[in-house]
Amino acid sequence: MSVMPAVSGVSGVPGATGVPGVSGTSAGLPGASGVSGASAGLPGASGVSGTSGASGDAGDVGDMPAPLAARARLFPALVAVYRAQLSRARVARIPLLFVATFQSVGIMILMRGVVDGGSEARSVVAGSSVLVVAFVALNLLAQYFGQLRASGGLDHYATLPVPPSAVVLGAAAAYASFTVPGTAVTAVMGSVLFQLPMTNLWILLAVIPLSGAALAGLGAALGLLAPRQELATLCGQLGMSAALLLGVLPAARMPQVVSYARDLLPSTYGVEALARSFDGQPDWWVVCADLGVCAGVAVVSLAAATWAYRRAAVR
Repeated sequence: MSVMPAVSGVSGVPGATGVPGVSGTSAGLPGASGVSGASAGLPGASGVSGTSGASGDAGDVGDMPAPLAARARLFPALVAVYRAQLSRARVARIPLLFVATFQSVGIMILMRGVVDGGSEARSVVAGSSVLVVAFVALNLLAQYFGQLRASGGLDHYATLPVPPSAVVLGAAAAYASFTVPGTAVTAVMGSVLFQLPMTNLWILLAVIPLSGAALAGLGAALGLLAPRQELATLCGQLGMSAALLLGVLPAARMPQVVSYARDLLPSTYGVEALARSFDGQPDWWVVCADLGVCAGVAVVSLAAATWAYRRAAVR
């Protein structure tokens, strides 16, 4: 009688290895002991994790937010915004600059038949020159920020790591500096037309930036606070009209009530400083006082524009 070998009869059963002494479940079947079945990619196994312990770390890394970029400092951000705005203005605003210059020159030619000379001629030339600044810095900047708010362009600046003051100051400086050629041409042509001395026209180096900053801050605030783009355009046009009527017309011929309104206009003090420089012997202390008032108004208007930008950006 033959004796059966000590080999398990399940060698032909599916799931058996056919190897004596080796459990069929150790080949990667569920519930096997030893090396976990998860090493073969099966779920629910104990022991070594199927992801070799990396899943927990990967999950922790995936849950961590990406670090944000460091906030830019005021001056580098201001320079970047200024260059971008100046490049944009060169393309889009050159025709309007010619319009502003021709408008001021035409007003001087028109007033030449009414005003002979003296203090009234100085007021006309100074007011027409500053009117170029008002047309660009006040009118166009109010329209720009009104359009920017209506189209959602403020959201783009809000995502950039730049201070709000850099956006306002950069745009205001770009629009103010864009008026330099037109203002200089108007002042020279007015001096020739009314036979005024051009010795002290270097005062434009102080009048243009200070008047431009004051009017640009006012224009930016009007554009940002206006609930609709059409109202921003209307406010810019009304501001430019006020600069035209209260700046170009001689102050001596205005009613007393209108003269009070003239004192509230930011560009008035730039007009007065430029008009006094046409005297034979200007009183420079009074000129500096007018420029100082203009600088103070510029600080207040730019601060108001920055506050209006923050208010409009979070809405």
